Amino acid sequence: MADRLAQTDGLTDVQQEILSTVRSFVDKEILPVATELEHRDEYPTDIVEGLKDLGIFGLMIPEEYGGLGESLLTYALTVEEIARGWMSVSGIINTHFIVAYMIKQHGTQEQKEYFLPRMAAGELRGAFSMSEPGLGSDVSAIRTKGVRDGDGYVVNGQKMWLTNGGSSNLVAVLCRTDEGQPEDAPAHRSMTTFLIEKEPGFGPNPAVPGLTVPGKIDKMGYKGVDTTELVLQDVRVPADRVLGGTSGRGFYQMMDGVEVGRVNVAARGCGVARRAFELGISYAQQRHTFGKAIAEHQAIQFKLAEMATKVEAAHQMMVNAARKKDSGERNDLEAGMAKYLASEFCKEVVEDAFRIHGGYGFSKEYEIERLYREAPMLLIGEGTAEIQKMIIGRRLLEEYRIQG
Repeated sequence: MADRLAQTDGLTDVQQEILSTVRSFVDKEILPVATELEHRDEYPTDIVEGLKDLGIFGLMIPEEYGGLGESLLTYALTVEEIARGWMSVSGIINTHFIVAYMIKQHGTQEQKEYFLPRMAAGELRGAFSMSEPGLGSDVSAIRTKGVRDGDGYVVNGQKMWLTNGGSSNLVAVLCRTDEGQPEDAPAHRSMTTFLIEKEPGFGPNPAVPGLTVPGKIDKMGYKGVDTTELVLQDVRVPADRVLGGTSGRGFYQMMDGVEVGRVNVAARGCGVARRAFELGISYAQQRHTFGKAIAEHQAIQFKLAEMATKVEAAHQMMVNAARKKDSGERNDLEAGMAKYLASEFCKEVVEDAFRIHGGYGFSKEYEIERLYREAPMLLIGEGTAEIQKMIIGRRLLEEYRIQG
């Protein structure tokens, strides 16, 4: 099928080669098995090994640490291709990538040298943990607490919604630490990110006394990838595992990570929407009613036109947000807009493709059934639409403030 939509101008030969390789991998190794694995809720071990061989886990890690040293744009376009095959696989990479990005941007030199080469190779795979059972979008309400004890910290609390929680062996955990802060200090100044290495798997962790990953959360969609809780009971963390070496900076570090994560959720929305469009326009040419293919009916052509326009608009906004970040400029406005638009349009394009399939869309034999259950996760992940609109609105008021 020709790719007329979601093209990106100005890519280098290296970028085009990477994307061509990934697209080929998706077509050959992911699409043929994705729906079967998804229905079994089975972790895609072979696919992950293949992505390790391609160097995808080190795509944005600098070359000096064994990575490919590529841009956020290259990474986002790669995620778009992978999500077109199976969104769960892009989630496995995205969470790892956020942790690697946070270490690259905020880690001490020792932390970079210790973690990044193994992360680039895919030997050390990351999960990041910000949310908790009771806080939702209100990050300032975090209760998990790290208390200074001798040459380290003792951490107690419960975290929620960890992508890769079981399969990862490195977790970046955001906790409250109140050392050196007055009692009335804003909550975000009293947060610290801890880097905790653990063994993959579920149950009490043999490598970290007091750390437990209870098991996989059973989800409507986004299967295959493990989503878990994390329970910490008197978990000891050495002081040299505080990200950046200084407590109280965790909130800013996490928000920086989430900002690039939003670009990648936008990229996932673009990938899923593009696949839904491909399925819809293909089925519309094969299915016949009233003596002709349904694609020849004006009502279906209108649907296809709207779907394609949304795919194109979301892609261009995602590319703009990635390029803005790559240029060193602040991109929270663009990232929020891209994430908001791409996730909403993804839901709409998937639903239209589902409608084009008619009754067959409701059958588990058809791929669109899987996409229909996967799209809603993008409406929530890395901040709901309401959170994105708050960010966008506040930034617009900063930019367009009336003087005097």
